[in-house]
Amino acid sequence: MWQALRLSLQTATLATAVALVLGVPLAWVLARTAFPGRRLVRALVTLPLVLPPVVGGVALLLALGRNGVVGRWLDSAFGITLPFTTAGVVVAEAFVAMPFLVISVEGTLRTSDVRYEEAAATLGASRFTAFRRVTLPMIAPGVAAGAVLAWARALGEFGATITFAGSFPGRTQTMPLAVYLALQDDPAAAIALSLVLLAVSVTVLVALRDRWTGAA
Repeated sequence: MWQALRLSLQTATLATAVALVLGVPLAWVLARTAFPGRRLVRALVTLPLVLPPVVGGVALLLALGRNGVVGRWLDSAFGITLPFTTAGVVVAEAFVAMPFLVISVEGTLRTSDVRYEEAAATLGASRFTAFRRVTLPMIAPGVAAGAVLAWARALGEFGATITFAGSFPGRTQTMPLAVYLALQDDPAAAIALSLVLLAVSVTVLVALRDRWTGAA
């Protein structure tokens, strides 16, 4: 149980970091630039929200598996194999969690005042400098909320993880997978893990309630 808990916390945190690195720039592009196919890109980014997790895991296998479109190249060129590894767990969790971050950050960017960025540009700041020194501090609450949502979603991920990474104790067996397996042999451990996941979910919802509803 503790092994699964420790692995879940580690992989969820790493998956959130990956989502931040990839998702924040992507949200900025979707919110601030107009280009052909933007709606298609947004649809692809948010697809994991409606895609059955197991189907997402199958898609990851087809793309990043040893015989996948990208996975074959990673294996032959760098010797990197993602399926059924801890890194594969991080990839699966980041895949399903990143849309929550992108949606939150894009919404915050659309409601922020673009005139501050324009003023920074007139003072000679590059686009990257304006984003780092002006935009990012303004949207920090939205980034934080999206990161917390992404972390909670990654922590509870089951379908894509078991399909893409399997369930190997100490390596890919996260808390949701441990709960599923413990129900068969050790219901008490399954209940304990479920209560931990429930406590995390409630904590996240309570922490973000003010941001969503404006309630006190």
